[in-house]
Parts: sequence; structure tokens; C-alpha cells
Amino acid sequence: MLKVELYDTTLRDGAQTEGISYSVQDKVRIARKLDEMGIHFIEAGWPANPKDREVFRILKAKPLKQAALVAFGSTRRIDKKASLDASIKSILAAETRVVTIFGKTWDLHIQEVLKISLDENLAIIHDTVKYLVSQGKMVIYDCEHFFDGYKSNPEYALKTALIAQEAGAGRIVFCDTNGGTVTSEMIRIIHQVAPKLKSTLGIHAHNDLGLAVANSIFAVENGVTHVQGTFNGYGERCGNADLTTIIGILKTKLTIECIPDKNLKELTKVSHFVSEVSNMRQQPNQPFVGSSAFVHKGGVHIDAMLKNQKTYEHIDPLWVGNHRRLLASELSGKMPIILKAKEFDLDLDKKSPKTQKILKLLQDLEHKGYQFEAADGSFEILIKRALKQYKNFFSLESFRVVVEKKPDGRITSEAIIKVKVKGVQEHTAADGDGPVNALDNALRKALKSFYPTLTKMHLSDFKVRVLDEKAGTASGVRVLIQSQDETDSWGTVGVSENIIEASWQALVDSVEYKLLKDKVS
Repeated sequence: MLKVELYDTTLRDGAQTEGISYSVQDKVRIARKLDEMGIHFIEAGWPANPKDREVFRILKAKPLKQAALVAFGSTRRIDKKASLDASIKSILAAETRVVTIFGKTWDLHIQEVLKISLDENLAIIHDTVKYLVSQGKMVIYDCEHFFDGYKSNPEYALKTALIAQEAGAGRIVFCDTNGGTVTSEMIRIIHQVAPKLKSTLGIHAHNDLGLAVANSIFAVENGVTHVQGTFNGYGERCGNADLTTIIGILKTKLTIECIPDKNLKELTKVSHFVSEVSNMRQQPNQPFVGSSAFVHKGGVHIDAMLKNQKTYEHIDPLWVGNHRRLLASELSGKMPIILKAKEFDLDLDKKSPKTQKILKLLQDLEHKGYQFEAADGSFEILIKRALKQYKNFFSLESFRVVVEKKPDGRITSEAIIKVKVKGVQEHTAADGDGPVNALDNALRKALKSFYPTLTKMHLSDFKVRVLDEKAGTASGVRVLIQSQDETDSWGTVGVSENIIEASWQALVDSVEYKLLKDKVS
């Protein structure tokens, strides 16, 4: 079976993503998680950088279990021998078995940026690689701008790869640094140069044309056995080749060995872990691992799926640790309602008038702006109310929210609330970081003596969507609240022209769902 080496550069190339700034511990945590996943090479960064130097120190003291830790750097400076170059010395000081060096391939860069001759550049590549090999290092040589360089000067671009190979580089990696090479063009170039190189060949693709994954896969199908990329496709500009997608394709479509079979089911979990540590939102439509990768909304699709999942799913989501979701909406018909009802221990069938009633209610609410795709808590309450199998745990008598700006610029929010619980009126107030937080605090303060279980829940996310942006400040809004306790997480929704009222609706559903699931009487 063909085997491909996976080289992860999330901690360096991925760190160049707008909005990402890894701490030392972030890098260490991600490196260890990727090591557990079975990635072969993990590039931790530039040893010349003090932060990265600390990462190398920590990972030397407690090494990775199976992956090769890689130090990254450039070829030596123009005016220094490799043995005297400070950057090369820092690479050696990292004490990794494997090092990656990038060098210039494109004559444009050599002549107009470095302002040296083409032969001088070849000497720099040879001296750098040979010296590192003489120091006992396995050298991966990244041919920067290889495809652009080849299109400009084919003979010279190939020479840079050959000189690195001659100096002892164990891997020659073709980099589409600007991400502007189309797949057919890339394959043509690989076909022309691969027969002339004996080293293991690699691909490093960027996603500026949306082709990074496709280019990487086609490169593998055309003889390349070393693939570089980042988890979740993080990287400068439009990102790098997404290793999560590449792993999914190699394992499920091409049966090419890259990570252990038993680790494939961890793919979604590791992808989400990396996004969480990176403080980046997970892309819902990300192949294989996104929350929407195996979501079905259309009624025809759902009906077919229930008969045979292959009708609208290219793999079983469990293979990659993901799961299937069927969405209840005006587009999906009765079947998702029936399936959701089963999740709530309620029996419905297609012919039941109750099912038709719930579908009509759902359509009416969605027309007003409600969406229940991420609000299972509100949807369960909706169904049980429609079936008259639900009792309210409290009733509102009134609430008032006051937002006050102080002379010193501070803004305070206070909510005053009156509710009736089991025939008893409770009147209380609470402050908060904002009006919604104050309202949430006041509501749970009023209820906690009756329902102590509410002390174990909290709001974890709050989103507002304007329903008609053209209407300006008079437009309606949809508020989506995510809540969680020690074991579960659930979503609730509210819609109104008043953001406080929409928030109140979602808050009430959030609290009532908590009491419902805890079977509070």
C-alpha cells in the first residue's frame, strides 16, 4: 500500500493567519495532540525566535512520542558561511533530528530581491544543506516559489532542487508559495521534473485559488509522497492545504496510508481542538469535520437518507468522528419532526394531525424569522407545547432593564424582575456586564430558591442576527443563546423587533429546557 508522509506546519505557517497568536503553551498543546494523531513531522517554528526557542526546549525535555519535531529556517545569509550564520546556529541549537530549510527558486526573487547572481544562489543552497547534513541532520529542502520559478526559468528552477539533493537533502518539496498554480499546470511541471530527482518529493500548497487540497491530492496521485499543510487550512492570506481534508481523502477515498486507521475517528475532535486553542471559529462547512458536513435539511434528502445513508452521504460520518444531523425546517417536511419527537420520547407519524399542526407552526415561526437548526432546546419545548405535554415552570409578571452611563464613562446595567413560581411572587434585581447578562442574572436569582439546579448552568454564547438590514434600527432581530451545565449544551432562540425581548424569549427557553431535562417537578 502506498504511504504518504504528513508534515504539519500549523505552528509556523498556520500562526501567520490573521487573528491567530499562539502562546508557548498553545504550541506545545497542539504539537502533542498532532503527535497523538499520527502526524509524521511537526514543524514547531523558527528557533531564532525566542518564543519558538522555548517551545523546542519544552519538547526536548519531554519529547513527542512518535512524530519528528522539525526546526525551520532559511538558507544562510549572502555574506556568511553556513557554519558562521547565526540563523543556522540557532537551528542547530534546537537539537532536532530533522530541519527544514527553504531557499530561492524563482529568478525574479534572486535577482530583484536578493540582488545576487543565479550561481551565487546555488552556492548558498549547497553550502547550507551540506553543512546541516554534516552536522547529522536530516534536511527537508523547501523550494520556495518552485512553480512560479519553473514557469519563469525551468532549467534554473530544476537546478536549485538538484543542488539541494546533491548536498544531501532527503526531501525535496515543491512549494506553490503564492498559491497561484492551477492543478493541470502543476501536474505537468511535476511530470517534467520528478524523473530527474531521486530524493523523496513533497508538495507544499497554498489556497489562493481554492486548489490547495486538490493540488496536494493530485501531486500524491502523480508520485509525491510527502505532503505539507496545516490543520483546518490555517495560513497566511487564503491559507494552506488543509490536512484534515487531505487525511480524510487519503484514508477514505484513495486508501493511502498516512495515519493509523484507529486514529481516523479522532479527526473531527483534533480539528476542533486546534480551532479552540487557536481561538478561531470552526468552519461549519469544512469537509469531513465541520458541524454541517453531514447535515440534512431538504425533505427529499432526509426521506432518502432514512432508507439508505449512501443516497446523500459519501461516507459514514462516524469514520471521522463526526455525526449526522437532520434539521427541522419549513423545507424538510414532517420526517425531521417525527425523528426529533422520538429523541424527546414522543411518538408521531406522518399521518397524524398533530404532526401537521407542528409543521404548520414551524412554518409560521420561520416566516417570522425563527430558526431552530441550532436551537434544539426551543424546538423540544415547541413540540411539547403543541402536544399539550408541557407546563411552564414560572410565569413573568414584569421586567425592566436599566442601562446607565456614569460621568466617568462607565456603563452599568441592572434588571428588575417579577415572576410567579408555584403561586409565589418573587421580586428581585441583579446587575450584569450588559442588559442581557443582567436579565439572565436576575431571572436565575429569582428562581434559584425554587429550582437549585439552575445554579449549575450558565450562558456560553450569545449571537444576534438582524433579520432585515435594510430596515435599519427598526428591523427585527433573532437571538441565539447557547447554554451549558456540567454535562450538556443546548441552544435556544428568540425573535422580536426589540433585542431585549428576543433575548428574554431565548433566556426563558434556556432556563425551562434545563428544568425540563433535569426532570424537575
